[in-house]
Amino acid sequence: MDSLITAAGRALAAGDPLGALKRVALRDDAPALALRGIAMAQLGDLERAKALLKSAARAFSPKETVARARCVVAEAEIALVSRDLGWPEKALRTARATLQAHGDRVNAAYAGSLEARRLILIGRLDEAERLLAGFDPAPLPPVARVAHELAAAGIAVRRLRTKAARAALGRAALAAYEANIPALTTEVENASLVLKMPAARLIAQGSERLLLLEEVEALLASQALVVDACRNVVREAGAVVQLATRPVLFALARTLAEAWPADASREALLRRAFRARHADESHRARLRVEMGRLRAELGAFAELGAFAEINATAQGFELAPRRAREVVVLAPPVEEEHGAVLAFLADGESWSSSALAIALGASARTVQRALEELSGQHKVQPVGRGRARRWMTPPMPAFPTVLLLPGPLPSD
Repeated sequence: MDSLITAAGRALAAGDPLGALKRVALRDDAPALALRGIAMAQLGDLERAKALLKSAARAFSPKETVARARCVVAEAEIALVSRDLGWPEKALRTARATLQAHGDRVNAAYAGSLEARRLILIGRLDEAERLLAGFDPAPLPPVARVAHELAAAGIAVRRLRTKAARAALGRAALAAYEANIPALTTEVENASLVLKMPAARLIAQGSERLLLLEEVEALLASQALVVDACRNVVREAGAVVQLATRPVLFALARTLAEAWPADASREALLRRAFRARHADESHRARLRVEMGRLRAELGAFAELGAFAEINATAQGFELAPRRAREVVVLAPPVEEEHGAVLAFLADGESWSSSALAIALGASARTVQRALEELSGQHKVQPVGRGRARRWMTPPMPAFPTVLLLPGPLPSD
C-alpha cells in the first residue's frame, strides 16, 4: 500500500476526514475510493459516502475479499446512522465472517457491534445479547471498544439494568477519551443522557412525579403492584400479566389503580374504557363482563398471593391488592396518541417511514398516517422527497425513551 493511502487511513482513524481527503481526493483506485467514502461519511454526506463505498467494492478484485468486506461494514455503519433498517443484515453477517476468517479481528468485532446495535433498535434484544456475550473488547483499539460498549449499554438500558448501563457507558467514555475523536466523545455523551432524563411518571394516590431510569428499576423490583402504562402490563414482584393486546382491560386496570385506595365510579370506568359519555344498561352490562375478565386475569397468580381482587362497591369497583402495600401507575412522561413514533424520532436522527415501521412492528401505512398527523401538528418535519424522504424532530426534554415505548402501533 502506498504512503498516501497509509497516511489517509491514519487521518481517518484519528477523526480527521479533511486530512484524509487532501491525500486521496483526486484518486479513483479502489483503496482511495473506500477512504474517500469513509471520509464523506464522517463529514455527514451519507449519500455520497454510500456511492463511493459501492464503487470501491466493485473496484476491488474478487480476490480482495477482506477489502470488499470492509466496504460492506462501512456501508452498514452508514445505514445504521441514517436509520436504513431495511439494509440487508445478511451482507453484514457474511462480511463479519469473512473478516474473522482472515484474521481481521478488529473489523470483525466492529461489524458485530454494528449488527448488535441494529438488533437493539428493532427490539431483538436476546439476539443482540447473544452476539456480544463472551466477547472481551479489552484488546480492541479505542474506536472499536466504544462501539462495543455502546451496544452493551443499549441492551442494559432496555433491560432496566442501570448499574450495568452506567458501567458500559463509563468504559465507552474512557475509550472515546483514548481515541481523542470529538465526534466519538459527543456520541457517548448523547447516549449517556438516557440515565439523566426522566424515563416515566409515577402516579399514586392522586399525585404525580417524574422518575429517572434507576428509579423505574427500583420501583419494578419493589413489592408494589404496578400498572405499567409504558408496556400495558400489570406487574408485581417479578410476575407479569400481559394486557398489551387487551386495551379495554388495561384501561379498566389503570382507572382502578389511579383511584386506589378509593373506588372508581362506574361512570369513570365507562368513560375511560368505552368512551361512553352517557351510560345505559348495555354499557353497564358490558362493564360487568369486562370486569369479570379483568378479575380472571389478575387472579391468574392467586396461588402466589401476587395480584389483586376486584370488588364491587356502591359507586363502582375497587382494586384490593392481595399482598402489595401500595398500587401505582407507571406512565410515559408525555402521553401522546403517536407517542411510539415520537419516541423513536426523539433521538435526533432522521428516519424513513419504512425504518420506523420495521422498528415498531407496524404496517408502513399505519406509520405514514401517524407521521402525516404529527406533521400537521408541527411535531415532526419531513426532509427530502420521494424515496429519499426522512422524518425528524429535535430531541424533546422529558420524553419517553425507547426502552419505555408502549406496545407497537396496531397493524392495518
